Amino acid sequence: MPLAAVDLPRAYRLLNHGPVTLVSSAHGGRRNIMAAAWAMPLDFDPPKVAVVIDKSTLTRELIEASGIFALNVPCRAQAQATLAVGSISGRDVAGGDKFAHCGLAARPGTALAVPLLDGCVGWLECRVIAEPHNQGRYDLFIGEVVAASADTDVFRDGRWHFEDAPAAKRTLHYVAGGAFYVTGEALDLGE
Repeated sequence: MPLAAVDLPRAYRLLNHGPVTLVSSAHGGRRNIMAAAWAMPLDFDPPKVAVVIDKSTLTRELIEASGIFALNVPCRAQAQATLAVGSISGRDVAGGDKFAHCGLAARPGTALAVPLLDGCVGWLECRVIAEPHNQGRYDLFIGEVVAASADTDVFRDGRWHFEDAPAAKRTLHYVAGGAFYVTGEALDLGE
């Protein structure tokens, strides 16, 4: 799969279309991954994202210990894996590692010591911007994006190109109850 770095001022475009994200984290030899439908771009310079991570999750425990996380943008080919990691807790699987439990391959981040899920179409490596009130009261984490990359089959020239991408590489959108949609028809109205 061809990959290319994404200019950080345009990293928000990896999330701009509202896909499901998989939040990965690691600390002290442990790692985890969870689904998060509530993630969004927040700022351009420096690029920032916001994501809701419940206080009961292992992912949150690892993020609070390490101060880093990654947002992985899964695609249609990963729909079952996305549902699986969103349906179980890392605290309930053998060894506490959902990557291993679900048979998911990962590679190290390019800038941070965080696992990146293989097969996704976008990745944002983030350093937590500490906001204790928001984290404690709203489970809302703000991250500065320090590295971003994308699969050039679907993201190039600073934007998504689903119209000529393989169907398996279209992003997922969660609508509740185990139901997902994939990104559909493109409408180019110019900028």
